[in-house]
Amino acid sequence: MAHTTQSQVEHSASACRASRHTRVQHLITADESSLGELEAVLATLPLCSTGRVFIEIPDASWQGAISAPSRMVVTWLDRSQRSGAPGTGRGCASGEALARAVTAWADEMLCAEDDHTTVRLLGGFLGTADIVDHLIVLGVPPTAIHTPAEYGLATAR
Repeated sequence: MAHTTQSQVEHSASACRASRHTRVQHLITADESSLGELEAVLATLPLCSTGRVFIEIPDASWQGAISAPSRMVVTWLDRSQRSGAPGTGRGCASGEALARAVTAWADEMLCAEDDHTTVRLLGGFLGTADIVDHLIVLGVPPTAIHTPAEYGLATAR
């Protein structure tokens, strides 16, 4: 897969209106501990950005308004309404809903050779590590995946 970073694609009002403009797709994840960082990341995206934002939260009381570019889809994942590993009868563990949702989305959406998806994973370590492993298996280069430096994952910062 050929990936590009956001800085390699021109973003101006006229460029974004052009039909041949390369639209970098974004995959962004967060959990309840990274909502402030998520808002900062979304504020830096060009208005013409496309992609998905997955946010895992403990329960519906954490859900709020998130300002994202209009072509971005925001999905809230309420752990209290989800089950854990199949057959265990357990509740959904932190990072589990996020990892399941993102890997399912990636399996369906990251299939083009000229894909320009940038990945910013802001959630907790366990879900983030599972997502990174899955994306690399799909052929996403580690340099296209951005994670918190303290996680020590083999990705770009």
